[in-house]
Amino acid sequence: MSSRKISKATKPMSTSPSLSSSASASANNGRPFASVLIANRGEIAVRVITACQEMGIRAIAVYSDADRDALHVRVADAAYRIGPAAARESYLNIPAILAAAQRAGAEAIHPGYGFLSENAEFASACAEAGIVFIGPPAEAIRLMGSKTAAKRAVERAGVPTVPGYLGDAQGGKLDAQTLHREAERIGYPLMLKAAAGGGGKGMRVVHTPDEFAEALAAAQREALAAFGEESVFLEKLIVAPRHVEFQILADRYGHTIHLGERECSIQ
Repeated sequence: MSSRKISKATKPMSTSPSLSSSASASANNGRPFASVLIANRGEIAVRVITACQEMGIRAIAVYSDADRDALHVRVADAAYRIGPAAARESYLNIPAILAAAQRAGAEAIHPGYGFLSENAEFASACAEAGIVFIGPPAEAIRLMGSKTAAKRAVERAGVPTVPGYLGDAQGGKLDAQTLHREAERIGYPLMLKAAAGGGGKGMRVVHTPDEFAEALAAAQREALAAFGEESVFLEKLIVAPRHVEFQILADRYGHTIHLGERECSIQ
C-alpha cells in the first residue's frame, strides 16, 4: 500500500456539505476528530474532504489505480492506494480500507454514499478496529437492509404501512403457492418487491392473477442478479402515489433532528 502527500494547489469549486462539529464530537468522547478517512471517490469524496478541512480536520483520501490523479486525491491532506481499478478490489475492499485508516492514523471513516456506506459488516469491522464509523450503527444498517425487517420494525413502532404480506416472522423463503394465495387475499393490482437492495430492482406491478407467476419469476431473477438474494414480498399497489422523504440525523447521546420533508415523486 502506497501513500501520497497531496499539494493544495488545486481546490474544488463545489460548496462542501455541512458536517457539524457537535456531531463529530459526540461520536468521539466529546471532542472533534483530528483526522477522518473518506472511503469513497469523486464528487462526494471532494465535498466531505472540503468540509473536514473547513473544520480543521485532517482529511485522508483513498484511491484505486484508476483514480491515482483524481481530484479527491489531489485536494486531500494525504492519500493511500487501496487496490486495482475494480471496485471490489479497492473501494469495496474492507481490509484494505481499514489498513489505510490505521496506517494514516485516522480516528474515523466517512463512507460517503454507495460502496460500503450501507454495509453492516463494514460498520462492525470499523468498531472492531477501534475506528469510528460516521453513520448508523451496524445493527440499524442490518435492520434497514431488509425491507421486510424494516417494515416489521416500523409497524411495531405504530407507523402505518401499506397493506401486504411479508411472510412469517422467521423470515423464511416464501413459496410461489403461498405468495399467490396471499396475493388473492390482498387484491389486485399489487406490487412484488425484492426484500433486499433498492433502486427499483426486483420490483414488478401485477394487475391480474394471470400475470402473477411470470412477474414473480422475473422479480426473483432480477433480485438474485442484483442483490444475491431472491426473496420477495407483496404490497398493495398505490396508484399515482406521492413519494415524500424525511432525512433523520441522530447522535449517540439521543439528540435527533430531521431536515424537513423532501418531495421525491419524480423518481
